[in-house]
Amino acid sequence: MKTKIAIIDYGMGNLRSVSKAVELCGANVNIITNAEEIKNYNALILPGVGAFAPAIKKIRENDFDAAIKEHLKEGKMFLGICLGFQLLFSLSYEGGVHKGLDIIKGNVRKFIPKRSEHLVIPHMGWNTLNISQTNKAAKQMYKGIAPQSFVYFVHSYYCQPTDKRLIATTTKYSIDFCSSVAHDNIWGCQFHPEKSSTIGLQILKNFIAQCEAKKC
Repeated sequence: MKTKIAIIDYGMGNLRSVSKAVELCGANVNIITNAEEIKNYNALILPGVGAFAPAIKKIRENDFDAAIKEHLKEGKMFLGICLGFQLLFSLSYEGGVHKGLDIIKGNVRKFIPKRSEHLVIPHMGWNTLNISQTNKAAKQMYKGIAPQSFVYFVHSYYCQPTDKRLIATTTKYSIDFCSSVAHDNIWGCQFHPEKSSTIGLQILKNFIAQCEAKKC
């Protein structure tokens, strides 16, 4: 039986392209708008495009916050993408100070490159991944992926996990920022795997394989 994956629709996601990419990798996918539906799925994906404050507001208004945390307690797999990754953190400093889901301790901050660097914000386009050699979950997330592989980014803010051991990859853009995390059943990436060609599809295949391994 194929893995059943739910993509959460809270009004700010890049839903169709994520759905098509996951289907291509061999899973059964549904886009859901009701938090009660989460319990029916083996894994969750939280995508996102837009601003942190309205996104977390919609998450809470629709009771997705409690449902996501219950899903994680059951040991089921979870993937946050771009804004969906940032929402996992304790605080965001995008347009003020906003409380996130606090699933990952840490902050979300804006890129402030030096004038001499002439870097454009948002960070948009292809950039490389420096894969952690110490994070065991990163080895599962990036199985079959070569070091310094390119993936696609579109963001102005980056995540700072308090526990650096959670970092699965870093990427250089003015600073070496955390471009993904992996810990047990929680995966998150700042880049868009659904827009990252064969590398992105391999990450999604690894996500599905890990879900099947956990028998979640």
